[in-house]
Amino acid sequence: MPLPLQNHAFKTARDIIDSMASLKLDSKRLALSLKKEFDSTYGPAWHCIVGTSFGSYVTHSLGGFLYFSIDKVYVLLFKTAVDPLEQ
Repeated sequence: MPLPLQNHAFKTARDIIDSMASLKLDSKRLALSLKKEFDSTYGPAWHCIVGTSFGSYVTHSLGGFLYFSIDKVYVLLFKTAVDPLEQ
């Protein structure tokens, strides 16, 4: 993933986690917020998995994959190609 998108993901995740500081981490909320942010900013179809332990095997678009951790929470953010359905 290009560095500007990586930085956007790090900052967005950090801001969301910080907003939950007094509460227990809500992995679903973090995943949904990151997905919505990237869908609206960079177009569909972004996917996000958040947790402390998970496995994955995904197909992603070139330049559309990022795996990182913040405060022992792991984030997998990736984009897949969206082709229009033929009718």
